[in-house]
Amino acid sequence: MPLARNRRHQRAVDYWPGFVDALSTLLIAIMFILTVFVVGQFILSREISGRDEVLARLNGQINELTQLLALEKGSNQDLQDSVANLQASLASAEGERTRLQALLSAGSGGQDAAKRQIGTLTQQLDEQKQVSDRALSQVELLNQQIAALRSQIAAVEAALQASEEKDQTSQTKIADLGRRLNVALAARVQELNRYRSDFFGRLREILSDRENIRVVGDRFVFQSEVLFPSGGADLNPDGQTEMAKLAAALLDLAKEIPPEINWVLRVDGHTDNVALSGTGRYRDNWELSSARAISVVKFLIAQGVPADRLVAAGFGEFQPIAPGDTPEARATNRRIELKLTEK
Repeated sequence: MPLARNRRHQRAVDYWPGFVDALSTLLIAIMFILTVFVVGQFILSREISGRDEVLARLNGQINELTQLLALEKGSNQDLQDSVANLQASLASAEGERTRLQALLSAGSGGQDAAKRQIGTLTQQLDEQKQVSDRALSQVELLNQQIAALRSQIAAVEAALQASEEKDQTSQTKIADLGRRLNVALAARVQELNRYRSDFFGRLREILSDRENIRVVGDRFVFQSEVLFPSGGADLNPDGQTEMAKLAAALLDLAKEIPPEINWVLRVDGHTDNVALSGTGRYRDNWELSSARAISVVKFLIAQGVPADRLVAAGFGEFQPIAPGDTPEARATNRRIELKLTEK
């Protein structure tokens, strides 16, 4: 009876690591979503910064054109005042000529003096007319320049409005892209989880007769003693048998996973916290855990699993799942973990 109770105790499932792994998977998904959001924000910030530069440049051009328009308006007003003064002078001169003509007609004695005054006055009138004509020409030219400036201002305002509309369109596209990425990510995660569940279900059926092989969360865990000799990284005969079963299940699953899902099987090597002597083949637990993970990956490749679907990682003694320094805890921590995940 004590023996049966101990065996039931050994087969009891520790749900805490599974809960931790589930939280880790959730955190990874959240981090990926945050990464997508940060990328979207980066693209949006670039769009906004570009828009701000265009707006600043357009505002500067508008200010320059406004100043030029104000100067042209001032010059136009000065010329109009000059034309008004010339016209007033011309009217005065014409009045003077009329008066002199009246004097001329009144008496022949003053005809010579009047003629001389009328000649001088006519010359002045001609000069004033020439000045007036030049002023009118300048006014016409200024009016044309003002019309051109107004056209430029209208074009700048139209470009500014188009830039604002483009920015609004870009923001809408970025928001829509973020929503679509979130939906696609959720669909990919859900689909990969379904295939992961199928894969682990098949492994449970194949390897159900071994007590030292178990499922912890989203990982399939092999105790190192099943696969490797103590301190070694070469698969023993039992380990090759188990890995051959694993390769067969993985190849069957690979036929069902759609090609758009970029999946990999991650092989993680872990050791206990007992330091190596340094006189053997491996200098420390880092090298030993990495060598064991690579050994499993190479065996799976030899069984036909594509190399681009496999990842090997060594964690040494730094990711224990059983606390303490007891022989049982160390045996639990010496393991190979398999996880079906996405690149």
